[in-house]
Amino acid sequence: MIGTVILMIVIGLFAGIAGAILGLGGGIIVTPILTLACHLDIKYAIGASVIVVIATSSGSTIAYLKDEVLNLRVAMFLEIATTIGAVSGALLTGILEPKYLYILFGLLLLFSSFNMARKLMNKNKSNLSNKNDKIAQKMRLNGSYYDKAEHKQIDYKVENIPGGLLVMFGAGLASGLLGIGSGAFKVIAMDTFMKMPLKPSSATSNLMMGVTAAASATVYFFNGSILPYIAVPLALGILVGATIGSRIMQILPARWIRICFVPILLYIGISMVIKGF
Repeated sequence: MIGTVILMIVIGLFAGIAGAILGLGGGIIVTPILTLACHLDIKYAIGASVIVVIATSSGSTIAYLKDEVLNLRVAMFLEIATTIGAVSGALLTGILEPKYLYILFGLLLLFSSFNMARKLMNKNKSNLSNKNDKIAQKMRLNGSYYDKAEHKQIDYKVENIPGGLLVMFGAGLASGLLGIGSGAFKVIAMDTFMKMPLKPSSATSNLMMGVTAAASATVYFFNGSILPYIAVPLALGILVGATIGSRIMQILPARWIRICFVPILLYIGISMVIKGF
């Protein structure tokens, strides 16, 4: 038992650091480790991943809020579309054919990975938007943050709000219908479609995932999917790891975050397409 607890803390520490940096919540890292390496039943692995996402969000959001990296108005605005999508997905369970959604969202992830790779190749080109979007201005969604890696204040504009809302609705739909995490979709909606810088996108994604996961945690708790001796040490490791990860992310160049993100998107995208077929 002691060995299991220590192992869970170490796994949580690693997942918390990676999840906070990439805005993926840590669940995508924990679930494969628990199922493949620790041979834990997938039901309990998914229950633990929900706790992991909440813990990652809690540990990193405090630091991101303090340093004003995340965009709170964008988070609350997009969360409306995610919630509607999640409820719709839950209601459509058994009606829609899941395989088509797996293929659709898998292709979206592959497109986004190639888009991120293209941004990596344009080393000298700024990825910031110069467009004055009327919706963004009216909703006051444009933001600013201090980049500790570049040692300067970066002001950015948000555009294509309908596109971002559509992707967020799809992310919620996928979560409710397929039971998959939507952290990658949240980052895509902000970075690829709304042209937000990657750091605020990742930080904002962390906050939003915690809100989404908290809504479903009660269901997993009452159906017995959350094992305390797995979830509690994982959460402890995650809280420490997420706090460390949030600090690392701010001093890490955005280019290196993209380099980490591209293979993860490729892996998830290809896995979803294969599962769909």
